[in-house]
Amino acid sequence: MNFDVIIRNAIVVDGTNSPWFKADVGISNGRIDFVGKVPLDATGKEEVDAEGKVLCPGFIDGHTHADFVLLQDPLMLSKLKQGVTTQIIGQCGISPAPVTDDKVEMLDQYVGFFKGGTTLDWTWRSFGGWLDKLETLSLGTNIGACVGQGTVRLAVMGFENRQPTQDEMEKMRAYVEEAIDSGAFGLTSGLIYPPGVYSSHEELCALTTALKKKNALYLSHMRSESGAVVESVMETIDIGHKNDIPVQISHHKAAGKMYWGLVQTTLQKVDEARANGVDVTLDLYPYDYSSTTLRAILPAWIQEGGLQKLNERLADPSVRKQVMGEIKTDVSWDNYYLLGGCSEGITLLYTPKTPECEGKTLSEVGKLMGKSPIEAAFDIIVANGGSDTVCYNAMSEDDVQYVMKHPAAMFVSDSIFGASGGKSHPRTFGTNPRVLCKYVREEKVLTIEQAVWKMTGFPAARYGLQTKGIIREGMDADIVIFDPETVRDKATIENPQQDPEGIEYVFVNGVKTVEKGVCTGKTAGRVLRKK
Repeated sequence: MNFDVIIRNAIVVDGTNSPWFKADVGISNGRIDFVGKVPLDATGKEEVDAEGKVLCPGFIDGHTHADFVLLQDPLMLSKLKQGVTTQIIGQCGISPAPVTDDKVEMLDQYVGFFKGGTTLDWTWRSFGGWLDKLETLSLGTNIGACVGQGTVRLAVMGFENRQPTQDEMEKMRAYVEEAIDSGAFGLTSGLIYPPGVYSSHEELCALTTALKKKNALYLSHMRSESGAVVESVMETIDIGHKNDIPVQISHHKAAGKMYWGLVQTTLQKVDEARANGVDVTLDLYPYDYSSTTLRAILPAWIQEGGLQKLNERLADPSVRKQVMGEIKTDVSWDNYYLLGGCSEGITLLYTPKTPECEGKTLSEVGKLMGKSPIEAAFDIIVANGGSDTVCYNAMSEDDVQYVMKHPAAMFVSDSIFGASGGKSHPRTFGTNPRVLCKYVREEKVLTIEQAVWKMTGFPAARYGLQTKGIIREGMDADIVIFDPETVRDKATIENPQQDPEGIEYVFVNGVKTVEKGVCTGKTAGRVLRKK
C-alpha cells in the first residue's frame, strides 16, 4: 500500500458524533484513501505520528464575513491555525454581488465594516462573476458562498424604505435565481441592517421561493434577538413552512440582560417546528459578547438612503438630539446601546479614522473627546464612513451554553476581520479551539464527539458538502490533528490577534497547510459551488 500521507496512531473523532476510535489514516490524491490499521510496510511520501492526538475532519465555519478580506488575504492564516478548512461567506444579508454600475459606490460604503481595510476593484457584477473572481485567488481554505438579501435589495431598490413593486420583486427574485444557479448555497438576510430591515415578511416569503429549486438554505440574522426574539424565530420558521425550504437561525442569542433566558422558549419553538416537519436549525458562536458596526445603536429611519444620507442627518443638531433620546429609551428595535450594556459595555475594536478610540469603551471615548458617549458615537460613525466595528456585552453565558447543547445547533465564528494589525472580536482567531478547551475539556458542557460534530459533520450535511465533514474513505482529506490536553484559544478583546495552541497539523484537500502550529505557505483551498 502506497500513500501520499500516512497518519498513524490517531484518536479518530470522525465527525458523525460516534464514539472516538483509534486508527491510521492514509491520504492519496487529496482524498482519504484508507481508515484502519495501515500495514507497517506501507509507504507514504510523508508520515505523521499522531500518538495521543485527536484526528478529526477540518472545521467548517458556516458563518463568516471573510468575503472582502479574501481579496487581500486569501491564505487566511487566522482560520487555518485554528483548524478551519472550509468557510461559508455572504452572511447576514451582505454579499459582494449582485451589484449594478449605479450602485457600486453605495454598496462599497455599505460593506465598509466588513472590508477590513481592503480596497475593492469591483470588477464583477453578477454572483457567478464574484465566484469566478474568487477562483483566481490562491485560497488557503475552501470557500462556499451565499447571496445576501440586503445586497439584492440594494441592487434593485437602494436604501428605500418601502415595499417593492411587482417588477422590482421579479428583478430581485431573478438575482437570487442567478446566484443559486451559479452555485450559491443559500440566501441570507440581515433584518436589523438597512436595507434588509425595510423588508416585510411577505417580501421575504416571495423572495425565498427562488431557493426551492435546489433546496437551498435561507439563513437569517433575524429582526430581533432581544424583546421580539420569539416572534422573530416564528417568522423564520414560517418562511421555511410556507416555502417548504430549509431555514437556519443565525448566531442565535437573547441579547440584553432583560431578555436573558428567552432562548429556552425559542428552542422550544424550534423543537415544535421540527416535530411538525419544518426543517429549521441554528448556529451560534461560543462567546457571550457580540460584534458588529457601531451603527447598530441607531434606529432604522435615520439610515434610510445609505451612509451619505445618514451623515447628513447626523450633521443636524436637532436630529442628533432626537436620535439620542431614542437610543437612551427605545427598545422597539434591536437597540444595541441598551442591549450591549450602554457606554460601559461597548468596546471599540476597529475605527481606522479614529485609531485613538480602539480598545476603549464608549464611555472612555466620550471622556477622551469631552462629550457624552452617544455624541462621541455619532462622531465616530461619521468619521469612519461605515468602517467601524465594536463589541457589545450583550449575552448571558448560561444562555450560550444552553443553546450550544441543543441538537439543532452548530458552531460558527461570525468573524469580522479587522485590517492587518487591527483589532477584531477574539472569535476571529479562537472560535474552534475555545470550544475544545472551555466547553469540552474544562467545563464539560459537550463531549469531544458532540463538539467536533457541531463543527464538521453537522455543517457539512446542512450545506450539502457531500465530500466533507467526515473521516471516511473517499472523502476529501480536510483534516485537523490537535492535542486534546493542550488545545486552547488565546485571543482576547485586548489582544485578539493571538494564535491558538494545540492545533498541530491541518490538511486542506490532502495538502499540509499547518505543521506543528506553523503555516507551511501551501494553498489548496477551492471555491465550492452548490450542485
